[in-house]
Amino acid sequence: LGMGCMRFPTLEDGSIDKEATRKMVDYALKKGINYFDTAWIYHNGQSEPVIGELLSEYPRNSYYLATKFPGFDLANINKVEEIFEAQLKRCRVDYFDFYLFHNVCESDINEYLDPQYRIYDYLMEQKKNGRIRHLGFSAHANMDTMKRFLSAYGKDMEFCQLQINWLDWEYQNAKEKVELVSSYGIPVWVMEPVRGGKLVNLLPQHEKKLRELRPDTTNAEWAFRFVQSIPEVVMTLSGMSNFEQLSENIATYEQEKPLSENEKDILFRIGRAMTNKNVLPCTSCGYCTSHCPQELDIPRIIEVYNEQVMTDGVVDIKDIDEGKLPSACIGCRCCEEVCPQGIKISEMMMSFAEKLNK
Repeated sequence: LGMGCMRFPTLEDGSIDKEATRKMVDYALKKGINYFDTAWIYHNGQSEPVIGELLSEYPRNSYYLATKFPGFDLANINKVEEIFEAQLKRCRVDYFDFYLFHNVCESDINEYLDPQYRIYDYLMEQKKNGRIRHLGFSAHANMDTMKRFLSAYGKDMEFCQLQINWLDWEYQNAKEKVELVSSYGIPVWVMEPVRGGKLVNLLPQHEKKLRELRPDTTNAEWAFRFVQSIPEVVMTLSGMSNFEQLSENIATYEQEKPLSENEKDILFRIGRAMTNKNVLPCTSCGYCTSHCPQELDIPRIIEVYNEQVMTDGVVDIKDIDEGKLPSACIGCRCCEEVCPQGIKISEMMMSFAEKLNK
């Protein structure tokens, strides 16, 4: 179990609650978590400097630090050296234990593979110089795009970070992706094991089925037990946003209780029921909000949209300001350029606005 640094506790102004995070980091290290995964974009650029400051209070050999080159935002694509040097300073380290091509997908694969940007060459040079100990990539790509990336760089990739959970095992072909990277001898890191919390809050009828099988197992634990059932998985990252989640997840990982084939089959049936009404695969990562000129809370709007799709009923939009409703979307598609899930957000906004108008 590793700590994802994308969902730290925050203050009212949206900044990271440093003291609450310090308490979590200290507890994590004392209980055996020693892998911390951050990124240039997380918490609007706050994550790297905060985790760097907090980890600097501990011996450098007591933890592993991972971060990523943000090429998925094409504004950064020709800045690999500039960003890498800034990341070392932000994180207060001389080297990164693990470093990734961030979010290999359809919208950035051509640029990641284009030698003119020197991304691969530069990162391999840093590995040779000892400033990157292990080089890998994260991906939300389809199979063809992953094959292109692996065909070019697979021989040098030491790990692959994939979105894996019991919903996406079939819904986003996670099973086939695991098999693909494993065929290259590349071990698997897991991100979004509870899908940004979506697999914690299940419909009552789905939760009831799980309680019948394991009465004392929480929905979150079900998600982690599923990941424990995949032999290729080495590291599972969880973006824990409060101390309670951290302590519960650590308690879960103190034991290994993988699921039976029957239990996995039940989860897959629930997953099919959850996705057969065209819900959108949002994980609330927040990449979209950082690029929205209208400052819309896109993950929250998608959450309400999915609720309406699944229930065919009236939805509650009272917590969304009147000026921030889907009708405020200007269709610029800046959000779509960075969405790891490839969601056609502008189309959803237009459709949802029409429904709300009626």
